[in-house]
Amino acid sequence: MTTNSMSPQITGTSTSPLVSRLKTPLRIGFILREHFSMVAFTAAVDALVTTNLVTPEPAFEHFTIGARGCSVLSDLGIEVSTRTDLESFKVDPERVDMLIVCGGYRSQLEPEPHLLNTLRAADHKGIRLGGLWNGGVTLIQAGLMDHHACALHPDNHAYVRENYPAVKVSANAYEMEDHYATCAGPVSALEMMLKLIGQLLHNPHIVRAVREILSCDQVAEQVGPVPLNVGDDPTLPEALQTLLALMRANIEEPLSLPELAQCVNLSRRQMERLFQTHLDTSPSRYYLELRLVHARRLLMQTNRSILDISLASGFVSSSHFSNCFKDYFGITPSTARLHR
Repeated sequence: MTTNSMSPQITGTSTSPLVSRLKTPLRIGFILREHFSMVAFTAAVDALVTTNLVTPEPAFEHFTIGARGCSVLSDLGIEVSTRTDLESFKVDPERVDMLIVCGGYRSQLEPEPHLLNTLRAADHKGIRLGGLWNGGVTLIQAGLMDHHACALHPDNHAYVRENYPAVKVSANAYEMEDHYATCAGPVSALEMMLKLIGQLLHNPHIVRAVREILSCDQVAEQVGPVPLNVGDDPTLPEALQTLLALMRANIEEPLSLPELAQCVNLSRRQMERLFQTHLDTSPSRYYLELRLVHARRLLMQTNRSILDISLASGFVSSSHFSNCFKDYFGITPSTARLHR
């Protein structure tokens, strides 16, 4: 088998829908960044381990790589020992089939040159790549996701849109495109891995068996990628979905309320009733909060000046922005940046 193709060879006669004999288990390495999401990591690993339980021979092996040293602190404060670190790890398609970068809510976004070089070398050798939570940001920083859809935690959307405009920031909870797989959080980590397992093993029976074991307590099965934003909720009226999408697409130069209403052929009063009924807020308040949350993400994740951020968030002056920010978050933009 050519291991970097990620397509296992199946031999022998199958006696059951779950029997798929692999010549060699596929090896997946998880690169753990400091404060990585333990829940997202374990969800991804659990999918692989459970797959091995329902196949006659192990389909997957997994191992961990420390981004800095051979032990990494998770977001739960639990220190995890890794099999190796990036200094010792060699990118070899004969020894690894996929690398997945594990991030988390508190994982820093500063590029780590050695990690980026490792990902570029793996990509050059045809090894699949993935990202959990903001692990996808690392793939972006390595220059691998231009013109590709990338799923990220919503807190990272503003950072990526401002700094990497060539990347297609996805509104879905996970994305599978070419040989890249990314997801926004722990729940979507499981869904992404189930999708990946289906692609690699070419056996829907295995995926169904794993899903039944790991997702037995789901209230309802979600068909297809899960939307991340409230505006993508298919149960909302179409006019409201359109209004929310327009607001998200016009942060730097906000549309006026009359302009928004005109776009969906509603009166201003009808639009206000729509927001009040379904979101329990007014259009102006929702739009303001959207812009302030966008501004806070830029404050936390970039070094742009407060004036630049205020303009990028649709405020005419930094003083007006600071007042609105303090009213909403309880602290000034400069204090928020100081404490990040």
